Amino acid sequence: MTILSVFDPAFKPYGRVVEGYPVEGILEALAACPCPEGVVYEPKIDSLHAAPNAEEVGAGLFGGMPFQLGYCNGHNTKLNCLEYHRDSEFNLGTDDFILLVATLSDVDEEGKLDTAKVKAFRAPAGVMVECYATTLHYAPCHADPAKGFRVLIALPLNTNTDHRPGGGANVMDKQLWARNKWLIAHPETSEAANGAFVGLVGENIDIAADL
Repeated sequence: MTILSVFDPAFKPYGRVVEGYPVEGILEALAACPCPEGVVYEPKIDSLHAAPNAEEVGAGLFGGMPFQLGYCNGHNTKLNCLEYHRDSEFNLGTDDFILLVATLSDVDEEGKLDTAKVKAFRAPAGVMVECYATTLHYAPCHADPAKGFRVLIALPLNTNTDHRPGGGANVMDKQLWARNKWLIAHPETSEAANGAFVGLVGENIDIAADL
């Protein structure tokens, strides 16, 4: 799979690079967070909020709305699922990391998406990236298996909390997996086994051979 840079014009439909914020304190706090062999996600971490300039950065990113600073850390090379929110998500890594993304318009009326439409983009260490609300994404992938990834996940407050699986009036409701989190799973995943909406069709992409 071709892995492009987030600075490449091909990234424009999915997001943008965010410049100008003092993120050194956030990066230092993020570097102290654990990086397991698998993947761990924590929606809100006090040490990230307490980092120098963190509250000012968050207020700028979300225009004064309540927000949460958490992380997704670990080692990963697979797609597994795609999710979207009703707003942008901001990512910032202590090391290079890779995002596997698609657009909401790629999803058909039945809530399915062909994984052949997924693209890969590499974000350099210390560069903040915005993924738009219409961008499908999931756990980052590492660029270096020896380092793994530590990635800031900045979202509106309470996103990804209060588990709400299944049911609903339509396909969108069936995809709702947590607060402000709509999830489309590949059939091979633990998420699918636990009741997530299965809508990824094709290969469960693995970029291990492309690094």
